[in-house]
Amino acid sequence: MTRILLLSDTHNHFDEKIIKYAEPCDQIWHAGDIGTVAVTDKLIKLKPLIAVYGNIDGMDVRREFPEHQRFKCEDVNVWMTHIGGSPGKYSPEIRNVLIVKPPKLFICGHSHILKVMYDKKYHMLYMNPGSAGNYGMHKVKTLLRFTIDKTEIKDLEVIEIGKL
Repeated sequence: MTRILLLSDTHNHFDEKIIKYAEPCDQIWHAGDIGTVAVTDKLIKLKPLIAVYGNIDGMDVRREFPEHQRFKCEDVNVWMTHIGGSPGKYSPEIRNVLIVKPPKLFICGHSHILKVMYDKKYHMLYMNPGSAGNYGMHKVKTLLRFTIDKTEIKDLEVIEIGKL
């Protein structure tokens, strides 16, 4: 069983409340627009980190993290990227890969809009944790926390860590 804290769009802001929510987790996943490696350095001190870079990230972040992460957590195939779209509105590049090789869990950020839904067309769970940073049009900073237990994705929590 693996407990995950998922965040995105920190935009160079590390909210200290993240520490409390990361504590019971095994891993932290960051879906891009990190800002600088100073943010990921703090996250790595908390838990093992899997991350991707986003469109605002500079070369320091891009040297450390790829644009896409395809990996297995327990028995769940995961694909994490920053700009992917959302169910019914995936970017063409993403859609072409989903047709051939869909994951069980697809994660992206970018929109700053928290959304979790099952995509029946590709038989996968879509997650966007919203934004944990202080930049953007969102009104509330959000995180997701969940468990992967073998093939099951469960115990999903939406966490609000404050208003902008």
